Amino acid sequence: MNELNFDSGCIYDIAVIGAGPSGSNFSRLVDSVKYKIVLIDGENEENKKPCGGLLSPDAQDIMARYNITLPSDILVSPQIFSVRTIDLESGLIRHYRRSYINMDRYKFDRFLLGMVPQSVSRIEGRCISISQEDKYYLLEIKGREQISVKIKAKNIVGADGASSIVRRTFFKKSTIQRYTAVQQWFYSADTNPFYSCIFDSSTSESCSWVFFKNGFLVFGGAFKPSGCRIAFEEQKRKLIDMGIIPGNIENSLVRTEACSVLRPHLFKGFCPGKNGVYLLGEAAGFISPSSLEGISSALLSSEKLADAFNSGKENLIYRKYKSGTLYLMGKLKLKCIKRPFMYNRKLRTIIMKTGILSINIKESAVK
Repeated sequence: MNELNFDSGCIYDIAVIGAGPSGSNFSRLVDSVKYKIVLIDGENEENKKPCGGLLSPDAQDIMARYNITLPSDILVSPQIFSVRTIDLESGLIRHYRRSYINMDRYKFDRFLLGMVPQSVSRIEGRCISISQEDKYYLLEIKGREQISVKIKAKNIVGADGASSIVRRTFFKKSTIQRYTAVQQWFYSADTNPFYSCIFDSSTSESCSWVFFKNGFLVFGGAFKPSGCRIAFEEQKRKLIDMGIIPGNIENSLVRTEACSVLRPHLFKGFCPGKNGVYLLGEAAGFISPSSLEGISSALLSSEKLADAFNSGKENLIYRKYKSGTLYLMGKLKLKCIKRPFMYNRKLRTIIMKTGILSINIKESAVK
């Protein structure tokens, strides 16, 4: 196990599980002089999170507030100015303006991790169990070499995504819709790369996507866990039949990856935590129910929890964090209301036929 400033005999004030955007941003912002903090980092080059790696305008705004700029090696080609929305059932195609930053998600995560101060201890490993021992929490961490260590902490921050061990251990009754995201990478020589958002209610009640990254075509989607691979292949075949992706694409397959992804509902699914256990980002259900974008919510929720800890009133941390995320929850609930207009086949067809808010693509631009 690789350890950075790790003290196995110490009782930490805060143990942060997960070093993605929410875990790293919280560890960067919380007062690591006042609190003794350990960050558990389970991600590595061989264990990357499957993700579209598109930085939304909301996430860009949050980073701009902190005057954070991205180094060029995080960016990938091409950069995106619009999304091609495809309804596989009606055959309708529309283009809509979007200003995402196309990036390497793993490098982005490592960039944020690099901003965490040295005063924060770090363990490279995966949390495999959490239990309560008197007024402390006992965490068992397994490293890459399968060596296990145990640490104690007064507070736990679950920043470990859709499959959060923190949420599963402490908030079993807090239910939320779960999908399986399946994604494949292919070598591609396409001279006119694009970004597409795909709807097909016969195979998925969520969305799918096609985008390009430095010479790779990536196709993925979120499907019900039961039969997810069958639905994925059926949708891919439809895209081939429509000519959206090449018919010989299987010959250039590089890798297949999958992970869980969550979707909150209007009245359930959000779970900020309680009693010294807090959840950030997707672990808390803070993810867009319409687009499944989660980086902006990860950054914002981690900022609010850090503010709550830094307030100096430890008995009010939960109350301050919950009130601090009310705006975020309200915004996500509005997206829950918006979602039927995207995912209801009849409503979507009416909206796409009107062409409202769409871009009129010139013929010469698509040759």
